[in-house]
Amino acid sequence: MKESAEYVELVADGLTIYLSEQASGTNPLIQGEAIRNYERYWTPIHLDFIVPNLNQCVTVVLEMGGKKEGEKSGDWGSVAFCSDPFGNGFCILEYNV
Repeated sequence: MKESAEYVELVADGLTIYLSEQASGTNPLIQGEAIRNYERYWTPIHLDFIVPNLNQCVTVVLEMGGKKEGEKSGDWGSVAFCSDPFGNGFCILEYNV
């Protein structure tokens, strides 16, 4: 487990989960402008999943009743902004290595 003032990294059975604190009112986007708020969520916890194949994982999310709400790409890789069937948001990231 790694941690800092901004995040904690949890690793178990080959799965890595990053928990990071993001203050309300900050910009959640890589490019563009928006205001982060927590009206949609009960808590300010947001999960990002780093995967080897973004499209394959998005397909599974959709098959399980989730939604893909957007996607962004850059030199660093790609991210899909998703939500579960209850409306809780999370991101799936594929980094270019």
